[in-house]
Amino acid sequence: MRCTPLEGFVAARIGAASTGFGRAELERWQLERVRRTVAWAAERSAFYRERLRGLGAGWPASLAQLAELPFTTSDDLREHGERLLCVSQDEVERVVTLRTSGTTAAPKRLWFTRPDQESTLDFFEAGMSTLVGPDDRVLILFPGELPGSVGELLARALERLRATPLLHGPIRDLRATLREAGRSRPTSVVGAPTHVLALHAYAQAVAEGQGPLRLRTALLTADHVPESIVRRLRSFGCEAFEHYGMTEMGLGCAVDCGAHAGYHLRETALYLEIVDPVSGEVLPEGTPGEVVFTTLDRRGMPLLRYRTGDLSRFVPDRCPCGTTLRRLERVCSRVGALAVPCGRQARVTLPALEEVLFALPGLVDFTAAVSRAGRRSRLVVEARGVDGKDGALLLAVERALRSIPEIRDAEREGALQVSASAHSIEERPSMGLGKRAIVELDRG
Repeated sequence: MRCTPLEGFVAARIGAASTGFGRAELERWQLERVRRTVAWAAERSAFYRERLRGLGAGWPASLAQLAELPFTTSDDLREHGERLLCVSQDEVERVVTLRTSGTTAAPKRLWFTRPDQESTLDFFEAGMSTLVGPDDRVLILFPGELPGSVGELLARALERLRATPLLHGPIRDLRATLREAGRSRPTSVVGAPTHVLALHAYAQAVAEGQGPLRLRTALLTADHVPESIVRRLRSFGCEAFEHYGMTEMGLGCAVDCGAHAGYHLRETALYLEIVDPVSGEVLPEGTPGEVVFTTLDRRGMPLLRYRTGDLSRFVPDRCPCGTTLRRLERVCSRVGALAVPCGRQARVTLPALEEVLFALPGLVDFTAAVSRAGRRSRLVVEARGVDGKDGALLLAVERALRSIPEIRDAEREGALQVSASAHSIEERPSMGLGKRAIVELDRG
């Protein structure tokens, strides 16, 4: 099996003699970069200068000692903003504003210099080489109008690989996107999991398998990736690769390889820890917890021990591809994520809903909401499919939900009421880029 291209990418950056470098060599390099980052932040950032006061030169003595620092949080980004900045505004190449939908909270702002963006571009080039080559035509379903946006960086990375980028943007009208795909004939696609699934399923339905969509590979990103979506894409003849990252990480963090056994990390730009979400203690390798990261090469706005809210674990054994790089297990949940109450103690999480619903042949997306009145809960599921008009999809959704034992038992006991509806994607062809979550129904 081919080793992940990230092995060579990392080897070149740490100055390793070959791709067969050891963990000790990489971790010595990471420790030196952590020291540089701490020193840079202490000198240049008003926010970190206060937090890092009293640390001697050459701190930390080990990567483990990094755990002595307090966490940086989303609230810190909202409340302190420019106090985290380490460069003048003249050196800033791009500012990204992140707003939390459904709340009145202040937005988060992140500042990136040109070298910061070049680091992401280099990672995108290495990561995309996992699944595409010079002859590929890659449909990009992300915004790319602005310099430094995710779509624009992807397009530049693909040009370095001598592949052809097809910068389309998010799906606003599924029919129009499919027509464009018919003209441009992509061989690969990069997009959110539900967008890529919807495009495949819609093409299959309207053209009975003889349509213009012949995608060999797909990179799924911007949201967690249900295994049921991966299986569906595989049934269409498309091999799905997965990427994990967020804007705070500089857009890119980790991508899986042909073994599809976990994400390989961008270890020259980010140092990751897994901590207990409650106590904050660093957990042993293999134990699930919250992902925390420290940037290693960020100049504009370095982040020290930033809490992502994402839950995962390090996979302790070596990947079948043979790489030295660490593996992160698929991220599929968040700290404090809302679940469906099913009686006194039972809960059904979003991944459990996704597994049964995305397995349905006609379904391409769904929303889930819950409310609670006394001892009784209510679950409302709205499904979208390639054809939701004849009632077959609705019946399949209801059966799938009741195949989950906790839901079935709670309904029988009167502790849960389930309401489901189904719509055709023809009726609502536009698709957003928001992250999937179970939401709470308005109690008003």
